[in-house]
Amino acid sequence: MIPAPVIAAFHPPRRTLLGPGPSDVSPQVLAAQSKPIIGHLDPLFVGMMDEVKALLQYAFQTRNEMTLAISAPGSAGMEACFVNLVEPGEKVIVCRNGVFGDRMRQNVERCGGIAVTVDHAWGEPVDPAAVAAALAAHPDARFLAFVHAETSTGALSDAKALCALAKQHQCLSIVDAVTSLGGVELRVDEWGIDAIYSGSQKCLSCVPGLAPVSFSAAAVAKIKQRKTPVQSWFLDQSLVMSYWSGGAKRAYHHTAPVNALYALHEALRMLANEGLEQAWARHKAMHLLLRNGLDALGVQFVVAEPYRLPQLNTVYIPPGIDDVAVRSRLLQQYNLEIGAGLGDFAGKAWRIGLMGYGARQENIALCLHALQQELSVVI
Repeated sequence: MIPAPVIAAFHPPRRTLLGPGPSDVSPQVLAAQSKPIIGHLDPLFVGMMDEVKALLQYAFQTRNEMTLAISAPGSAGMEACFVNLVEPGEKVIVCRNGVFGDRMRQNVERCGGIAVTVDHAWGEPVDPAAVAAALAAHPDARFLAFVHAETSTGALSDAKALCALAKQHQCLSIVDAVTSLGGVELRVDEWGIDAIYSGSQKCLSCVPGLAPVSFSAAAVAKIKQRKTPVQSWFLDQSLVMSYWSGGAKRAYHHTAPVNALYALHEALRMLANEGLEQAWARHKAMHLLLRNGLDALGVQFVVAEPYRLPQLNTVYIPPGIDDVAVRSRLLQQYNLEIGAGLGDFAGKAWRIGLMGYGARQENIALCLHALQQELSVVI
């Protein structure tokens, strides 16, 4: 018999998380997750699921019936949107201005769809004029897919304008809101968004592992009219929805992550108590505070000011600074995490997140002080 390993209990340090996610989680949300577990078909749990759904509808600003939290991270939310909507041979206009736009392309192709990419320089928002030209050149396109808040660059695109273009060309829109939900203005119904996905660990400041999604009536109709089965059983929304909206008696689909949903319930309740517009304003105010401090240190932003995400600040690493060494010292000496650059920005930029509960003055003060100490050695 293989002997049992002798391993001590794990006790993580208390970090300040100012990277691209996960974000800091409030004590209330952590406490909610530690509540006693009950069955995922228990009537009390079903009642709480209904409240989670109502709170998600508020966060997304939608009355979509098919609004729920997938029992997996934001990447599964992305895949759920594509595998349920895109069938083999269907054409999708995919906007790429960073890592996550390209992940959309990969999902389209794995579904057997035809991806037509509209490419932009990293750090720039999606250009509606370029998208309009692509839609005009491909009148047989069925979908327009884009990232609202590109996490790899910190650029915010005009979702309202892009969704209006999709409607003009009889396309359904698929929107990545992983980093935007709860942090910047987002109005699903008013902007005509058809399928949207997010993650629990960004501006909602919940534990990782859940993916809020919402589908419009038009998107639901497209799912019901599919000629081929959804390639993923677990992510097939026609099956999952019977668990989330089955009245008092729910159809069993999978064992829900009970305690993680407790945490999401509390995180969404806190967002509703603060108010969406107040949360958006807080993220903007904290961004400006950080921007002023970084300007004083001579640190430059990657994204032009009109298109910057307040909750995800991507900045160039000053010349002569060792990226890995600085981030390691921030972690070791200050218990402070900031994010590395991705893709084109690997080794060239840092990503400083101000998301949800983490968007607080004391966190910004710590970050600026730590960077000042590190950069003063070289600058």
